[in-house]
Amino acid sequence: MKSITQCLLAQKKAKNLIAGVNHLLSKRSDQYSQGVWPSYFSRAKGVNVWDLDGNKYVDMSIGGIGATVLGYADIDVDNAVKKSIDGGIASSLNAVEDIELAELLCQLHPWAQKARFTRTGGEAMTVAIRIARAATNKDVIIFCGYHGWHDWYLAANINDQNNLKGHLLAGLSANGVPKALRNTAIPFKYNDLTDLDRVIFENEGNIAAIVMEPIRNIWPTNNYLQKVRARATQVGVPLIFDEISSGFRLSSAGAHLLFDVEPDIAVFSKAIGNGYPIGAIIGTNQYMDAINRSFISSTSWTERTGTTAAIATIKKHCKLNVGQHLIEIGTLVQNGWKTISIELNIPLSIGGIYPLSHFEFEIEGVEHLELKAYYIQEMLKLGFLASNIFYAMYAHTPAHVKSYLEATKQVFTNIKEIIISDQTISDYLIGEPSVAGFKRMT
Repeated sequence: MKSITQCLLAQKKAKNLIAGVNHLLSKRSDQYSQGVWPSYFSRAKGVNVWDLDGNKYVDMSIGGIGATVLGYADIDVDNAVKKSIDGGIASSLNAVEDIELAELLCQLHPWAQKARFTRTGGEAMTVAIRIARAATNKDVIIFCGYHGWHDWYLAANINDQNNLKGHLLAGLSANGVPKALRNTAIPFKYNDLTDLDRVIFENEGNIAAIVMEPIRNIWPTNNYLQKVRARATQVGVPLIFDEISSGFRLSSAGAHLLFDVEPDIAVFSKAIGNGYPIGAIIGTNQYMDAINRSFISSTSWTERTGTTAAIATIKKHCKLNVGQHLIEIGTLVQNGWKTISIELNIPLSIGGIYPLSHFEFEIEGVEHLELKAYYIQEMLKLGFLASNIFYAMYAHTPAHVKSYLEATKQVFTNIKEIIISDQTISDYLIGEPSVAGFKRMT
């Protein structure tokens, strides 16, 4: 096993100094295999990551949690940002890049007329919710999917901590969310029009918006998105598409354009800045002008590295048809998982749109989380950052996928041999098993 002494020391120090250990649940070591996952990096370039101990890995895992869609330290994006830094990133005046990015996003989404920018996805969604509530003078948000950490969303778990279970992350705690927000965020099931109609009926007259991810793990069926669009129009509320994860994956724009559905508001982040902090809300005049009737303002939204990075990322994304490359790479990965699963008779549940792929072990009598931790630790030995999630980047090549799948097959073969010999996977774990959902890190 590669030595990660400095990484483990950093993790120990972080537990004492950083509240909650780190700033993003998806980067916590217990989501992988605590004691094995390196957690901290010193350098990243292309698809390669170097940890604090100098170990080099090919990243076939979460790709900066989907933010670095082009690859790490993309030269064109970085050069654009460096130029903006040399000119000063903030002043008493506004950055003209705001106008250029707004124009670019509205050109890519002809239904939209105005834009507003933040620096993170979660706050961008919260701005969209504020806009909807200001425009409708209503309180209740009915939603589907994962939409971040802010009060408006976690309010769904005040009544029942399992309300968000089917929306990506289970067990999200609503501690600290005002109890007065009870029943202001109501979930509905994806691809289930009957469930949406039920939620609309139960909250009739109080709905401020219908909020959803247009696509994440499964495709819409039976013109589902068009029917949701019709429901929003009938109720007289905005349809808000959260494209923070889905946007700029399947094409050089929002995924909703592929389904010929126009929302009233769409929210982007992650991929549009290639790792630099940027969030964007675009929408029609009818709803975006409600910003004038509410106080929505922040100093850091006016610095220009985020908007500069977004402009450079989106232009390169369009020029190189990055979405098609992400689909091709993700297809190779998913097909490779399927082939290995069949050849070795190791049952897997495989899902996700191709650029955002994932699998789960379905071996009877063996815990998926233990198998996941073993897979992670053995792939690290072979020089790969790998989990059961794969986020494609433009920097990934078929050659990377080939070597990754060869390593995966080797580790899966080990798993099969352990199971056949009636041994337990836990006996082979160096670190601790992975955890699922949100739990306090001890």
